[in-house]
Amino acid sequence: MHLFMKDTEVNNVKVIQETLPAALSYTQYLEHIQNEIVKEPANEEEKMMQDYTKLNATRINRLDKRQEVPKDIKDKIESISKNIYWIVLTEGWCGDAAQSVPVLNKLQELNSHIEMKLVLRDENLELMDRYLTNGGRSIPKLIIYDPETEKVLGTWGPRPAAAAKLLLDYKAKHGVIDGPIKQELQLWYNKNKGQDLMEEIVELHQHIMNL
Repeated sequence: MHLFMKDTEVNNVKVIQETLPAALSYTQYLEHIQNEIVKEPANEEEKMMQDYTKLNATRINRLDKRQEVPKDIKDKIESISKNIYWIVLTEGWCGDAAQSVPVLNKLQELNSHIEMKLVLRDENLELMDRYLTNGGRSIPKLIIYDPETEKVLGTWGPRPAAAAKLLLDYKAKHGVIDGPIKQELQLWYNKNKGQDLMEEIVELHQHIMNL
């Protein structure tokens, strides 16, 4: 789930490079979400995804206003001196993305060496399929990419380790991921306030710098 790795596969880098021109800034991503909310759904499935997106837009707005970065995390993010891209596979309908992408944005705003590029999963399945989690297209998925060396330095996602364990334990006991555990997961995010995510991102970068 959390990979500390160097990726030397030429094909992966080729797909990344082909994807980057269509990547969105955080502001553009928020605009995309708003556009998805107001468009007329073509069917019931689209209506359901639109409802998820509306709910997530509220969560994102709250985090944009309230998310804080502790000083120790801030200092470590500011110490990154390598120019890197944070390429994030995401979608507005994804609850985990709504909780994590705004926090990643707060972190990347602290350091001009970090540039976050948001990639819509459903429009970029070739890239998504190169960074699966346990065989699934789980998002958000962060790919840390060095544009100078053209190498993937590491990946993270789709959720903090404690949140992932919460889901896995529930599925092992009940056999499904259903409404009650999804609600419990959101409560976990609300209580954790992005702390685990920030710590894991710092840990990943410290690992990268020590390679």
